[in-house]
Amino acid sequence: MNLRLALAQLNPTVGAINANLQQLKDAYAEAVQKNCSLIAFGELSVTGYPPEDLLLKPRFIIDQLAALNDFAASTSSCVAVVGVVDFDGQQLFNAAAVCSDGKVQHVYHKRNLPNYSVFDEKRYFSPGTEPLQLIGVNGVAVGISICEDIWVDDGPHIELVSAGAEILVSINGSPYHLDKDAERENLIANRASDLQVPICYVNQVGGQDELVFDGGSFVVDRGGELVARAPLFEESLLITDVSIEPREVRAQRTIDLGSESDTEISDPPLTPVADSISGDSELYEALVLGTRDYCHKNGFSDVVIGLSGGIDSTLVACVAVDALGPDHVHGVAMPSRYSSDHSLTDAEALADNLGIDMRTISIEPAFAAYMDMLDPSFEGRQPGLTWENVQSRCRGQILMALSNEFGWMVLTTGNKSEAAVGYFTIYGDSVGGYAVIKDLLKLKVYDLCRLVNQRSGKEVIPDNVITKPPSAELRPDQRDDQSLPPYEVLDPILSLYVEHDRTTTDIIDEGHDPDMVSRITRLVDIAEYKRRQSPPGVRVTRKAFGKDRRVPITNGYR
Repeated sequence: MNLRLALAQLNPTVGAINANLQQLKDAYAEAVQKNCSLIAFGELSVTGYPPEDLLLKPRFIIDQLAALNDFAASTSSCVAVVGVVDFDGQQLFNAAAVCSDGKVQHVYHKRNLPNYSVFDEKRYFSPGTEPLQLIGVNGVAVGISICEDIWVDDGPHIELVSAGAEILVSINGSPYHLDKDAERENLIANRASDLQVPICYVNQVGGQDELVFDGGSFVVDRGGELVARAPLFEESLLITDVSIEPREVRAQRTIDLGSESDTEISDPPLTPVADSISGDSELYEALVLGTRDYCHKNGFSDVVIGLSGGIDSTLVACVAVDALGPDHVHGVAMPSRYSSDHSLTDAEALADNLGIDMRTISIEPAFAAYMDMLDPSFEGRQPGLTWENVQSRCRGQILMALSNEFGWMVLTTGNKSEAAVGYFTIYGDSVGGYAVIKDLLKLKVYDLCRLVNQRSGKEVIPDNVITKPPSAELRPDQRDDQSLPPYEVLDPILSLYVEHDRTTTDIIDEGHDPDMVSRITRLVDIAEYKRRQSPPGVRVTRKAFGKDRRVPITNGYR
């Protein structure tokens, strides 16, 4: 027999309870119209995920439970599985509410609470302890779990299938990192093959502060073969018919919510399988979605970017155009006495190719004024790093003035390599609202710029931007490699130290130059206080600066 179901891959906004409620109702109405017997929504789909310390507000809990009851009252025979926060008077639970026929029929409490990486669920929730129940949907025994439950080898899926589950539904708020979608599909395929039941995996989509949720909801059959898949990085209502092999023995502990005669399926079976993407294309789409949602969900339609003609600001501009459209992106060239001619011409060529507004505002009058003001205090001292930083801060002031006047969000342009070693000016080029490429090492920035041109089939990014030596242009003939090791040397060491938690000794033992490793890791350690004052940005690796990596600023371990 077949069970027609829908996986609602939605883009909720954390805390926007009424808007999220309307999303649920709209998706449910479409599922009913398409003759679905079951629809599953993402983890904490009423509140948005992760709600973090909103969960400490009693009124927030009351309001989202009221929204759940509102949704439940609108349901008919189609069974809905909705992510919600449950409260027993003393404890909060990450829960899945089963709704049909105008009410909440059952509530399952998540048993396995992740408390690693970006997850803090034990800060807020208690684990479920009640006996597991199966949900009878049109004669099919359905087992329900929530996200981490199915990642744990001995999780509830074992007990559910032992009790007679004929299909498993997992609702998720699984954030993105590179190739996470393939990791999920492999895990769930193995679970299905081991348990010999189909598994439906629904994930939310959208940006939430630093996190990006990539969607990619899917269904595998009892042998682990892919049956249906929603696209990555966009909303989707994935509707499919799943073949069910009935158990000979009636499932135990089942709450029956429908009979086999409730829904007649007359149209052909559905087997939509969206194309997968991977590698640099996947990374780029994550940056676009994270940037778009951070701007729009926080009420910004337009952004402003300091266009230096360099590789970093170039990539940020390309992402911004794809996220918001060219009419909503504003570039500002801010030359100084040390700026090269090609920097301005490269920035102008990029702006023309992207079709964005661009203006030029020289920082020279402000920089000269600062020098005049500070010269008496600096008398007898040679110009150096201080004057480089003053130039950067002049640029930051200009961008923030434009932001204040026109309501444009400033997108900062620093990459992970620079952030790691502190190669940026605090209160200068680090000022702004969102750091689009803060989780990309420098070499990956080059890769994505080449991808932009490859996908466009033309030279959107001028070749000179990609081939010229990187420079901050804050002193005569400056190049990054005068202050830093070549990125081909720097990035692999940073990856080991920051993303893989290797110590200096570990990295040296792997064959890297001892003096170079000691120098780089020291730079990372002493720059922690600067990174803490940087804006949030899109997380695309397993360990980003911010929610992932929480190293103390005052720290004597080397």
